[in-house]
Amino acid sequence: MKDNHLSVLFKGILKENPVFVLVLGTCPTLAMTTSVTSAVGMGLAAMAVLICSNAVISLLRKFIPDTVRIPCYIVIIAAFVTMVQMIIHAYLPELYESLCVYLALITTNCAVLGVTINCIGKNYNYGESLIYALGTAIGFIISMIVMSSVRNRLKVANVPQAFKGTPILYVAAGLLSLAFLGFKGIIG
Repeated sequence: MKDNHLSVLFKGILKENPVFVLVLGTCPTLAMTTSVTSAVGMGLAAMAVLICSNAVISLLRKFIPDTVRIPCYIVIIAAFVTMVQMIIHAYLPELYESLCVYLALITTNCAVLGVTINCIGKNYNYGESLIYALGTAIGFIISMIVMSSVRNRLKVANVPQAFKGTPILYVAAGLLSLAFLGFKGIIG
């Protein structure tokens, strides 16, 4: 049975959240969540790339030979990353400086390529691909904000010495993943 559009959207946001369920895009999530501003900035940049590249790839996927499929997808993603990077650099220089090298690394963010391949694997039509990309992008932003909030709370928490810093961050990410896995039974 084909999913309805609302189900496809919420699949991307919760049931198949890219960070906490599919474990895609964890590098920017762990690196860029030291402040909510940088987390939202990275999330919005990734959202633009994810939706735009998915729109183009969904149109071209039947014309690209399987032997060069992944390199072609990466070139398309890189083109959109470059455009987003130039726009942010021109209009939001402070955000550009805070995102620095991580902005260019959206090209290699496995969430962007993973969502595209996921849409193809699910045999989504063009509209469903865009809706799923939007849902996944929203899910990515939610993950970034949640992780940033958790990190800010952990800065003032009484954490045992052995868990301070990165270890407690991984524990928190694991617990958040378990929480998001609970959505699998809720949404079709």
